[in-house]
Amino acid sequence: MTQVAFDFDNPVVHRFDGETVEECDRHRLNCQLRRVFDFMRDSKWYTLRDIALAVGGSESGVSARLRDFRKPRFGGHTVERRRVECGLFEYRLVANGELR
Repeated sequence: MTQVAFDFDNPVVHRFDGETVEECDRHRLNCQLRRVFDFMRDSKWYTLRDIALAVGGSESGVSARLRDFRKPRFGGHTVERRRVECGLFEYRLVANGELR
């Protein structure tokens, strides 16, 4: 399967999953995707709460963006997860160099 680079500055629309309305949600989700990527590009470990507080989003929204990063159409990056304690996990983005 060929990886497709995700270019935040390209006006080409990338389809987000879930119950989204393109004309209402595209800009918001693209901006959130960029903020999460920029915050996590240091490859350090963060909880969903850490990320949400840093980028100004909800934990569920951040979790969805992390899932997006794994998809080929959003760059096919590696998002690692490790358990910190019961019910608490940390996440780390290992960018594959395709996201600009």
